[in-house]
Amino acid sequence: MFTRRHFFQTATTAALTATTVAHSLAQSSTSASSAAGARPISKAQRAHKKGFMMATLRGPTAEKLTVLDRFKLLADAGFNGVELMSAMDRKEVLDARAATGLEIPSVVVATHWAKPLSEPSEEIRAVGLEGLRHALRDAHAYGAKSVLLVPGKVTKTVSYADAYRRSRDEIAKALPLAASLGVIIAIENVWNQFLLSPLEAVSYVDSFNSPWVKWHFDAGNVINFGYPEDWIRTLRERIVQVHVKEFNRKQRDTRGPYAGFEADLFDGDADWPAVMTALDEIGYGGWIIAEQWRPPEMEDGAWLKHLSRRLDALIMA
Repeated sequence: MFTRRHFFQTATTAALTATTVAHSLAQSSTSASSAAGARPISKAQRAHKKGFMMATLRGPTAEKLTVLDRFKLLADAGFNGVELMSAMDRKEVLDARAATGLEIPSVVVATHWAKPLSEPSEEIRAVGLEGLRHALRDAHAYGAKSVLLVPGKVTKTVSYADAYRRSRDEIAKALPLAASLGVIIAIENVWNQFLLSPLEAVSYVDSFNSPWVKWHFDAGNVINFGYPEDWIRTLRERIVQVHVKEFNRKQRDTRGPYAGFEADLFDGDADWPAVMTALDEIGYGGWIIAEQWRPPEMEDGAWLKHLSRRLDALIMA
């Protein structure tokens, strides 16, 4: 039942969020210009490294590959690094890194979908928090700059206000560990019905008042309801990693929402030249990590080489 008390709690949270957004935007131009690495770059100065999200290397043949086999395929295809899930065998990962020279820029929190930090259950949130801490330790062991975290989910039983409050409270508990390890907690924009605009993203990150909370921006995930270049110019120096994936609105409209992702790079509605120009403007010179749909007819090695060439073209778009 929607009680009077619930109404005032929700209204208060919304008012505080709006106030934080206004304050963050008022400070944005100053903080952006003074932040390290925020000086605009030119197209000729781009030196992005190409990364690959390991979890997208799926299929009957890929599932039989060892971690070292996967690293070798990526190195042969011209990738510079790989984004891993947390809770993998660390020795196996470190051995593969040493054998191939691939870097590990980011680690994905393995528990954030099944055990979200927004859940009403304290027990579930505790598992999710330990998952975040485990990912931070993995990232430190691999030399990764950040961990990718989906902070929570809004559902029929989890309100927006509760997801905001609970996820913030749990993330705050992990900040001392993040600071001690020197690893950033990077929030990703996904289809979780939460943090649906770049203004909210700014507010959420800035509410922690910590250099250890930033944003892992996924360009493809916002095309359904926005424009990546707009998000980039709003988030600015808060962006610490970038995911690349394509989205085709026509396929979404004819075959359903998730069919929009079934498009090769440059075959959808992302304006990649505009995206890259926006990244130039905010001085982003970091990783470009592919989380991209795979044509089912392509075998592992051929697909990775094809994707690597597409990323080369995207970086210079």
